[in-house]
Amino acid sequence: MAEKLTTGEGQPWADNNHSLTAGRRGPVLIQDYTLLEKLAHFNRERIPERVVHAKGAGAKGVFKLTHDMSAYTKADVFNGVGKETPILLRFSQVAGEAGYPDTIRDVRGFALRFYTQEGNYDIVGNNTPVFFVNDPLKFPDFIHSQKRDPRTHRRDQNMQWDFWAHSPESVHQVTYLMGDRGNPASYRTMNGYGSHTFKWVNAEGEAFWVKYHFISDQGVQNMTDEVAAKVAGENTDYLQDELFDAIESGNFPSWTVYVQILPYQEGLDYPADIFDVTKVVSHKDYPLIEVGRFTLNENPTNFFDDIEEAAFSPANFVPGIEASPDKLLQGRLFGYKDAERYRLGANYEQLPVNRPVNPVHNYARDGFMAQGQDGSVNYEPNGQDGPVEDHSARIHQDQVEGEIGNYKPYDTDYYSAAGKLYRLMTPDEQDRLIKTIAAGLGSINSHEDKVLETRQFYLADHDYGERVAKAIGLDMNEVAQ
Repeated sequence: MAEKLTTGEGQPWADNNHSLTAGRRGPVLIQDYTLLEKLAHFNRERIPERVVHAKGAGAKGVFKLTHDMSAYTKADVFNGVGKETPILLRFSQVAGEAGYPDTIRDVRGFALRFYTQEGNYDIVGNNTPVFFVNDPLKFPDFIHSQKRDPRTHRRDQNMQWDFWAHSPESVHQVTYLMGDRGNPASYRTMNGYGSHTFKWVNAEGEAFWVKYHFISDQGVQNMTDEVAAKVAGENTDYLQDELFDAIESGNFPSWTVYVQILPYQEGLDYPADIFDVTKVVSHKDYPLIEVGRFTLNENPTNFFDDIEEAAFSPANFVPGIEASPDKLLQGRLFGYKDAERYRLGANYEQLPVNRPVNPVHNYARDGFMAQGQDGSVNYEPNGQDGPVEDHSARIHQDQVEGEIGNYKPYDTDYYSAAGKLYRLMTPDEQDRLIKTIAAGLGSINSHEDKVLETRQFYLADHDYGERVAKAIGLDMNEVAQ
């Protein structure tokens, strides 16, 4: 008989998979102390490297706006054709430690910062348009399953497949990861995505839903597992070095920025839940619209100062760009900044790489490594001519209603998107996908997990599931029941 789940204070924990939200579609409530405590504890589990995305590389560059977006957003960075904005881009691996080989199959982080005239704007995404989970309460558990076994301290296929087998919403992302794009040939030859749905608001107060796509101008190129393993044995920093050497030689990589834009109500009524990060919005329904292009043209002057101390956060918005009710995004709005305060200190935003290009005025003072402080007033309200609120930065109002509760996703179609992705693959890509899955899933100990995971593939596409079952020796009668 399993023990009852409790908090660290011994209180019963009623639901460890679904955040408290205002109604079925959210947003997430800050009164969900179990969510906040779980994320806060998770952020403090490693010292001092990043708990996730520990190994990475990056460079500086410039973004140039090629199409004015003022009809959709008042954000200065996306208004005025030809406008140039300094950027910083960090690529990373999700699971491995700082010294782990960077060619091992993994999702790659794609964290992009715009140093705008209205403050730093960060889009902290990946090289895939979806993710494994759609609720922040499950994120620490997912990462635990990708890290090291607490007893053997080994990276363990059994752990990750056990989690995925019991989390059917992950099958779409698992299909991406086990496909060719799980092993990019270089950072320069992979796409990036904002992954979540965000909100754009124009100067008239009209709101739109938006999804970001960063398409590599070098084209997408990947490497096989065999090549990746060979490279890992020769150079654990291959992807990092390849990027640095390309930029150092003047071979500057670039990406074209596109968005999908959904009118506000159409987004709410879209057949799939656009606030579920395990799902995508069809390009046929909402085609890509070009916004601009960014180029990486400068290597770090000092890697630690420019890349290791860079503190990205999806909560770094600017006027005209806002959060959506996406539950995982809402959890990340808290989690990232809390992690940076733990990792770098309370004043991490004063570090040069995190400092915005526009002046900073607020009432925060002191703390570890505070610098550049003066004797100005440190409280509000005051009569000493202190900084005042900018009401033009008020967010667009969304209607919220519903009973507070721990809700499961209302859109429980976990499988159709993974099936569409499988059918988009060429026969050769499908062959490699099945081979990769068989090598991993086929090696685990749990027969139950093999069946559960293969059933997910079967529900996504019958041919997909049948081929996996055959590859790992499962009876289809057991899988399809």
